[in-house]
Amino acid sequence: MDHSTAPVLDALVAYQAQDHLPFTPPGHKQGRGADPRVRAVLGDALFDADMLAVSGLDDRTTSQGVLKRAEALMADAVGADHTFFSTCGSSLSVKAAMLSVAGPHEKILVGRDAHKSVISGLILAGIRPVWVDPRWDPDLHLAHPPSPEAFRAAFEKHPDARGALVTSPTPYGTCADIGAVATLCHERGIPLIVDEAWGAHLPFHPELPTWAMDAGADVCVTSVHKMGSGLEQGSVFHLQGDLVTARTLASRADLLDTTSPSVLIYAALDGWRRQMVEHGHELMEGALERARRVRAAIEEIEGLHVNDRDDFCAPGRAFDMDPLQVFIDLKGVKFSGYDAADWMRRHHRVNLHTSDHRRINAQLTHADDDTTTERLLDGLRDLVAHADELPPAPDIRVPDPGSLRLRQATLPRDAFFGEVEQVPVESAVGRICAEMLTPYPPGIPAVLPGEMLDQAVVDYLRSGAEAGMLIPDAADGSAGTIRVSVHDVDAD
Repeated sequence: MDHSTAPVLDALVAYQAQDHLPFTPPGHKQGRGADPRVRAVLGDALFDADMLAVSGLDDRTTSQGVLKRAEALMADAVGADHTFFSTCGSSLSVKAAMLSVAGPHEKILVGRDAHKSVISGLILAGIRPVWVDPRWDPDLHLAHPPSPEAFRAAFEKHPDARGALVTSPTPYGTCADIGAVATLCHERGIPLIVDEAWGAHLPFHPELPTWAMDAGADVCVTSVHKMGSGLEQGSVFHLQGDLVTARTLASRADLLDTTSPSVLIYAALDGWRRQMVEHGHELMEGALERARRVRAAIEEIEGLHVNDRDDFCAPGRAFDMDPLQVFIDLKGVKFSGYDAADWMRRHHRVNLHTSDHRRINAQLTHADDDTTTERLLDGLRDLVAHADELPPAPDIRVPDPGSLRLRQATLPRDAFFGEVEQVPVESAVGRICAEMLTPYPPGIPAVLPGEMLDQAVVDYLRSGAEAGMLIPDAADGSAGTIRVSVHDVDAD
């Protein structure tokens, strides 16, 4: 296939050259109706390229096949059988994948470290989750993807499961043994879905963790906006094999997708594919070398430690890790990641990604250069030099794995849509939660609808909120009150 072309971008150029006059949405009519103050900020080019995908970019019957060609090129670029573009982020894509594998009251094995979008899919579809416990590191207080042995044990208890879903890489950059989990699924004739939202770059360099399709996954969901050059909300989902049909996956996506997709997002996805086919190996080579230098430089800053393979990939932990996710442990400087991230933003205008009670994270991509990394390093050195200005890390009562793992008492959908009441947090212990409670980032729920709350998790959320943890999907972000089921009926 000719990867020097970019069908969406080429169609945009043609549309503009032909001087089309739209009497269709969008109402700004290529920016003519946009407020000049808005155009001054966003630029005329953005409005000029914001048009309908059909009766704009393509004709009413889509006979020019613009999107179809762009998706075929993307599939060819990464070795998938089929690729679908999404302008609603991987939050939509992963729901479409789940709905293509199981229906209401059918079972899917799901790693308990799943993103909140997976939980939303369970709620909407009424799928019955069979939770597979992650590998918990009690020293570093974080979860790595579940092991193949954990999936095998779950399959033995639930042979009627219709498929499995694993998150890899996690927001902490650690990866599952996808090949082994895929083998377990395929021995049973069922598909594996991989939420690879953080892995758009993985197909383009052999030193990066093996990407899901190469490891044998059937459906893979990727957020190009996270580690690639896509615009926010730009996502793709890939398919291979015959355990899930392209028609089924497309029809499930159609249930959830917008009927007014953004051509801007399509164009960025299309252009990113061309960029990576032509220059991806070179770009990733540079990013990996820069990451090595940054990691070494941070390790030389007194009190800071960069988590490496010895930390994340030791026996009983993760199978692999993405070195572009630079996690910095702050245990040696005694202040929290929340305060460190706020300080860096306030004093150096450096925005870090994930922060928790003891870590901060700098996400590197092919877009970084010596200027950006030097600014990061200067800020980190200054942070440590002003350590006495930051308060000591608060005592966040992180539960042990046994307490952190709550019992699923009812289906997530039944708890979420059932009759609920808001109760003081001290009265919530022993009640069935009716909402997601998700420390963010990274967006992995600590409590799901239908799970029975215990004292350890309540203490964790309460102390975390007091320390600066964000819980944005809670009705009460301070964790002073929690939504619980009025009728606490235990499904077991």
